[in-house]
Amino acid sequence: MQDTGVARSTRIAAVSLVSVTALALTGCAVGTRLFSPHGEFVLDGVTGVRQIGAVTGPDSPGRTDKWAVDGTDLGSMFEYDGKVWFVFGDTFGERTGVVGGGGSFWRSNTMGWTNDTDPSNGITIDGMILDEVGLAKELLPSKKVDNVEMTVIPTHGFAVGSTMYLHWMSVRHWGIPGEWEVNDSGLAKSTDNGQNWTILDSPRWSGESGFVQIAPAIINEGGTDWVYMWGITHGRYSGVSLMKVEATKVEDSNSYLYFTGIKDDSVQWSTDSASATLVLDDTVGELSVVWNEYLQRWIMSYLKEGSGAVLREGLTPWGPWGEPYTLVGASEVPGPYAPFMNPRFTADGGKTIYFGLSIWNPYNVFWYRAELVKK
Repeated sequence: MQDTGVARSTRIAAVSLVSVTALALTGCAVGTRLFSPHGEFVLDGVTGVRQIGAVTGPDSPGRTDKWAVDGTDLGSMFEYDGKVWFVFGDTFGERTGVVGGGGSFWRSNTMGWTNDTDPSNGITIDGMILDEVGLAKELLPSKKVDNVEMTVIPTHGFAVGSTMYLHWMSVRHWGIPGEWEVNDSGLAKSTDNGQNWTILDSPRWSGESGFVQIAPAIINEGGTDWVYMWGITHGRYSGVSLMKVEATKVEDSNSYLYFTGIKDDSVQWSTDSASATLVLDDTVGELSVVWNEYLQRWIMSYLKEGSGAVLREGLTPWGPWGEPYTLVGASEVPGPYAPFMNPRFTADGGKTIYFGLSIWNPYNVFWYRAELVKK
């Protein structure tokens, strides 16, 4: 992934609130309520933010370099089969004298897992999906030809039943920092615990759509499991859109519904992706959304261009979203991005949250903690 750019202004649209029950399921961000029972923000900031240690690279507790993962980024997380799976972007086996995304033995994507249940002292990657010689293998192939298909990046993963899914984007060309050109995005699936993957013909989203990169959450609405996906376009200069699909129909492009706004106190959805409207207007990169038990609110973390990694509170999946609070400033480490959370990794009833953060130099994923301050 590429690095930073310039921030833009934000705009938050107010919407009506409804109280609904949502059950926890296997997958990604889940919670006990889909909507807040109170129409007010309760998050008053974050404190105690500190880096615990590396998740990847030669200095990580799992020594991922033994699988030829010396440098990598992203590390979005989802739960499946009792483990938390980490999905990484461009991965390199050797990093001598290299800054940023580069080095030898390049793979466009890799994936590992952890059985770690104590996030307070860091995360150990216990294993990775390996090739025939025992090194971390590329899950989704890419042509690796600039201006054709430079790489294929998994933006997030989730699981439905016994099937694992990865949402990916096909990057045609890396542009200026924070910008890149994308061919399209879509889904790939695995039915053998991540060892082999099939890239699906559909659904597909245009490289100019609002769903080039996504953050998923599996929620139960009225007895039906749905996958909600917050999306952004290519690069880090767009706002956030929202779509949902019944979990059993994620491979059916005609079953996706796109949030188009509020009318007469009713949430509006459309089957036309082009009609999707923003639920948050900001400069958003690499987002993550989970339900937080302590706040009884949704929280969204992302790279805010020019500011660093931030956290917002949401009253419903479509907002309104509160002001951004800084987790890690843009100048605190060399190029912070991709602040990914997982609902398993909290403490003190959700008051303490843990998240992974990619750092451009030394181009690895690091583990952080933060405490939420409630009004």
